[in-house]
Amino acid sequence: MSTPDPQDVLQSLIGAALRAGADGADALFVQSVSASVSYRLGKLEDVERAESSDLGLRVFVGQRVAFVSSTDLSVSGLAELPERAVSMARLAPEDRFACLAQRDLLAREIPPLDLEDAQEPSAEVLVERARAVEGAAMAVPGITNSEGGSASFNRNAVAFATSERFFGQYAATSHNVGVVVLAGESTAMERDYEYTSARHSADLESPGVVGRRAGERTVARLNPRKVKSQTLPVVYDRRVASGLLGHFASAISGAAVARGVTFLKDSIGQQVFPSGVNIIDDPKRLRGLRSKPFDGEGVQNGRIAFVEDGVLRGWVLDCASAKQLGLVTNGRAARGTGGPPSPSATNLYMEAGKPTHDALIADIRDGLYVTELIGMGVNGVTGDYSRGAAGFWIENGKIAYPVSGVTIAGNLKGMFRSITPANDLEFRYGFNAPTCRVEGMTVAGS
Repeated sequence: MSTPDPQDVLQSLIGAALRAGADGADALFVQSVSASVSYRLGKLEDVERAESSDLGLRVFVGQRVAFVSSTDLSVSGLAELPERAVSMARLAPEDRFACLAQRDLLAREIPPLDLEDAQEPSAEVLVERARAVEGAAMAVPGITNSEGGSASFNRNAVAFATSERFFGQYAATSHNVGVVVLAGESTAMERDYEYTSARHSADLESPGVVGRRAGERTVARLNPRKVKSQTLPVVYDRRVASGLLGHFASAISGAAVARGVTFLKDSIGQQVFPSGVNIIDDPKRLRGLRSKPFDGEGVQNGRIAFVEDGVLRGWVLDCASAKQLGLVTNGRAARGTGGPPSPSATNLYMEAGKPTHDALIADIRDGLYVTELIGMGVNGVTGDYSRGAAGFWIENGKIAYPVSGVTIAGNLKGMFRSITPANDLEFRYGFNAPTCRVEGMTVAGS
């Protein structure tokens, strides 16, 4: 059976919803293809491929809202959705902040962001990537076991329409290669990982490079020491520094601000990071892992500096949270087919600082260099922060020896105000930050 035209499907659904009594509606259509391979200890374990089509319809009857979703794209299946949604909306409680994006906010152009790789890799290519990444990791002296190498491919084609006469569509792909390996024996084993992700296969790091890095990182963690509890500088490696941006993004979510459940709720216009720190969100980044040409409500999006020279300048907003706060959405809505939009950052990054990686730690007499974080002990209301960590001890400005079994603690308000970014920013993840140093954290050890 041929795939129906997304624009025809969505506009037909919205038209039927309006005829059934809805005052407004929007609809989302997502077609997905995914393929994955896992390879462990030199043997192929799994090869999977899946295809799916998902449809979501949101209808408004006054201030009452309902959502319906379906994977049934038959004529009869689609015909039932609008009336069912309108009937549900009439029974729903009123939501005074529910709204469609106003017409003047909707995207007028769909810019090419080069998010789609036209070539889907064959199963043989995925197998070779998984085999190569694990093989390179296992070849590192000291590696004794593997949790497996993996390779995957995903493609999502997104189409969105609203009763305000908006229609837009785009497709995005992702390639992923990763491996987890172990070193040591018996109770003295350590594990670590590495992976690479890209919209286009040409941008992937070589599986051999990824695997070798995973192996070397794992071996470097052997024979970790315990440390005494104390207060000192903590340096976040790039691959975990992005987690600090995740906490920041949650703290400036319009939904959290509107409910008053964030420690930054009263901080607009205030210095929340040191002077010189800039944090940018850019949904239009070419080939960006979280790029999209319009947001989940069809709103025009663009580059925003949420922090300029250390000063907080704005919230991450969708239409509903903006309405609650008496503001206008800045095009940061994200949504799936089965529920309402919510505010979400896209390609969020902290700009590179001035010191080099080595200079950042050169004056630290004793400190902790964190390469892995464990658990989620973060209170978004108070900013209290406590997480398990592993990494390396810094002694007299140099990486000295591996450390494990510690907890690092502080409060995000103070952590943000004392952060120093290095100059080694790379765009490898959805959120990206350079190596970052945070002063005066509590390291709880033995």
